[in-house]
Amino acid sequence: MGVTQLINTAIIAALLAGTKIREVYFSPDFGVQIKDDQTPVTLADHQAHDEISEKLAVTGLPILSEEGILINYSERKKWDLFWLVDPLDGTKEFIKRNDEFTVNIALIRDCHPIAGVVYAPISGELYVGIVGIGAFKLRHPNEDCTFQTLQLTGIKLPEQTTADECIVTISRSHTNSETEAYIETLQKGHGPIRIIAKGSSLKMCMVAEGTATIYPKLGKTMEWDTAAAHAILKAAWKNIFLPDLKTELTYNKENLQNPHFIAI
Repeated sequence: MGVTQLINTAIIAALLAGTKIREVYFSPDFGVQIKDDQTPVTLADHQAHDEISEKLAVTGLPILSEEGILINYSERKKWDLFWLVDPLDGTKEFIKRNDEFTVNIALIRDCHPIAGVVYAPISGELYVGIVGIGAFKLRHPNEDCTFQTLQLTGIKLPEQTTADECIVTISRSHTNSETEAYIETLQKGHGPIRIIAKGSSLKMCMVAEGTATIYPKLGKTMEWDTAAAHAILKAAWKNIFLPDLKTELTYNKENLQNPHFIAI
């Protein structure tokens, strides 16, 4: 399969996972449990993982998912092309019922994201990007949506610019003192700035679409939290760098926790 065919499979997987997530979201019981790392997991996380794993299996590529079995690095480091998945990014937002959660599916080649799908099941916003071709957004896609559908009927990203003001997007549930200090530094360099708090990978999608200027993440994230939106950013001619603003964030590291980064 070529990259476009692969991402078409990922789009269908994300949309079907979104259906499973909505079923749990509008039910009385989320089945919340606390994992060993003290983060919450719900029935929706597990059901979305199962749906995505089943649909992506036809591609024959390895799958690394937050809710799957974490493969040892000695095996993972041999992968040159694989799927990196967060079946439900923003579980805390899901539990709070604030709608700001997503399905994230990224295609990684040689430690770099080359294509990605981010789907917000409640708002119906679908973001898809293939590096070197483009990034697009489509609201309320049909279940048979493809990348070609987005190219024909979606909005090409970035759709607008924030050149007249500096808009900083930050985590709704995970901000910290380091982030606050970074924003103070930005204010000294740019003057007044506007801050928008948002959940999940929607923050990076805001940068890709041009409704935010920058997303500084000076706290803990995992590779599956960022990879899909990173691909969309790159497809929209933006990127995620380490705080030096020169070194690009990479994937399939021995330690799957990301370093601090800036999406811009």
